[in-house]
Amino acid sequence: MAHLDPRELQAINQTVEALSSCERRRLFYLCEILDTDNSVACVKEMLKSKVMFHERGHLFLEELMLQLKRFDILRKVYKTSRDEVEMTLKHRQVLPRFRVLMANINEDMADEDLNNVKFLLSTTLPREKMEKAKSFLDVIIELEKLDKVSPERVDVIEQCLRDIDRVDLAKKVTAYKMSVGTSEGHQSQQQRHRPPDPFPAANSSLSLQQTRPVQSLQMATGSLPTPVYREQNYQRQVDCYKFNTNPRGVCVIIDCVGNDGDMLEQMFKALHFKVVLYKWLSVDGIYSALSGIRERENLEGDGFVCCIISRGPANHILGTDSYATGLGLEYVRRLFTADNCPKLAGKPKLFFIQRYSVAECPPRARREHRDEDLETDGCDGMSRCDFIPTDADIFWSHCWTDEYQLGQRHHHSIYLKALTDTLHKGQKRKTHLVDVHTEVNGAIFEHNKRNPGEKYHIDLKHTLRKELYLQ
Repeated sequence: MAHLDPRELQAINQTVEALSSCERRRLFYLCEILDTDNSVACVKEMLKSKVMFHERGHLFLEELMLQLKRFDILRKVYKTSRDEVEMTLKHRQVLPRFRVLMANINEDMADEDLNNVKFLLSTTLPREKMEKAKSFLDVIIELEKLDKVSPERVDVIEQCLRDIDRVDLAKKVTAYKMSVGTSEGHQSQQQRHRPPDPFPAANSSLSLQQTRPVQSLQMATGSLPTPVYREQNYQRQVDCYKFNTNPRGVCVIIDCVGNDGDMLEQMFKALHFKVVLYKWLSVDGIYSALSGIRERENLEGDGFVCCIISRGPANHILGTDSYATGLGLEYVRRLFTADNCPKLAGKPKLFFIQRYSVAECPPRARREHRDEDLETDGCDGMSRCDFIPTDADIFWSHCWTDEYQLGQRHHHSIYLKALTDTLHKGQKRKTHLVDVHTEVNGAIFEHNKRNPGEKYHIDLKHTLRKELYLQ
């Protein structure tokens, strides 16, 4: 994992400052961020975070400039040329192929093409989203948020392009689909050997309206829990993650508050996980514990769970440290992604975070952690620069409430209590994990109505590719 030196910081600053607003928007998409804030400051922080945890950070930035066709930046800032970068990338492409493909199609789309796509999807995406969509990428982002489009699922895009007579672009999607071996690609090969469908128009309409589990559930204070819609497809069985090993996998619990770690330990033991519980750790201790899990524990089970209870400012956890930069939650996630932890590739990785919000601490001379191990500060606020999750098979549940509640006698997290109760009930009836979280959302909503001075905020995002049941 590379440490950002002054030259890298200078290169990032020069790069972002030279980009237009549209280019920054495309850059966000190429970096797998579905954020709407493309301000200069936020893009800088995002790139710092990405480069810090990328083993080929320099090449990552160069490929971004290549895809944006900013060859002048390649020459002035990175002292290289288009040909040299293309030659390097022939055998070691860094950016996700799906994102690159969508960005390239976006560049080839005329205004009339975009309007035709928006018309075709008018029954799929809300009207206000369509009105705000100024580019093909804006449409793709909204489809991704609804989990109707993903690197493994591109049939909707392919069909749209064919329907608007952009067969040239549809063929690019078909070629991508076949090269990466998506399930849709295999299905398309099978369909070529089937007799013609007697009702093609009806099927074409359905292909744009089918829904799968929504990737993001967010409950702002006072709002209703977001419903989850599932695909109604009775022609095939639902694809589920394998979850029957004993133990199911490793569950690491880090309780820096001391209230609910034991409750979580009992619950996940009942769900047949091997549980490792740590209490009262500093930032360095949290880093060492999480790193040690990868090295010492057998991760051959069917999944992985990480629970953290700690104080911290937005997107960071402090452990027992009274002041520090803190450990970035993005870094916690990155420790267990497939590239950093190959044993967990293709397996569900579940994160349950209870953070007690504290104000940002002013910098001090003393630093408790190693700079090369930790994430730099991101943008302020949860909604501005939220980089979690980006990789496949991740379930990320993050709840936060004010730190002052810890001063109450016998305090217990409403979020963790609701999660524990719902999972215990799920042992008696087969319940999908997203449905479990919908019940947790409901419990928090009711608590917030009854206790307006003790509100909890919860954010769920996931990139699960299949149904997940913990029984």
